Amino acid sequence: MVLEIAPLFAPMPGGPELLIILFIAILLFGANKIPKLARSTGEAMGEFQKGREKVETELEEMRQTGDYDEDEDEEFVDTEPVTSEEDTETESN
Repeated sequence: MVLEIAPLFAPMPGGPELLIILFIAILLFGANKIPKLARSTGEAMGEFQKGREKVETELEEMRQTGDYDEDEDEEFVDTEPVTSEEDTETESN
């Protein structure tokens, strides 16, 4: 009995596959919008990188100082929706 082992990484597309993807992108977005799309994607990735670095430095500072208390100026905002049993019963009827 031979067991198949799933790869730990997804295979990267080669040259022909990338050309097909580029051709489909040109058809979907048009040749004029692709540079704008690439620019906005790059900016979004840059902002994500800055945010990640900021969080990493804050975590490192917290580890060094041992100060794990939250800032008193910031308020906790609960983003979870509030539902009760009555709401779920009326939705199912």
